[in-house]
Amino acid sequence: MFRLWAKIFKDNHMIENMVVSNDNDEMRRTQKIFAAIDEICDAYNLSKPIWLNSTINDFKRHDKTRFTQDNFIDSIDFDYLEIHVIEED
Repeated sequence: MFRLWAKIFKDNHMIENMVVSNDNDEMRRTQKIFAAIDEICDAYNLSKPIWLNSTINDFKRHDKTRFTQDNFIDSIDFDYLEIHVIEED
């Protein structure tokens, strides 16, 4: 089971959150992450974020990263979207 937790923060308060699960054993980890981000963006009506070098490095190091306005082409009405892998086997 793979689970990714997405949280939206504004003014240091979590205003939205959701957990996306994926138990497809035929998908690689990267595919599961991108599928989860697609689901999150669809749920919150967001454009897909751009992975900057700093974003990639944070995710590699901590299995967690934040997408700020710099990661989105469209304007966002929150401070950042944080994703965190909370379970994988």
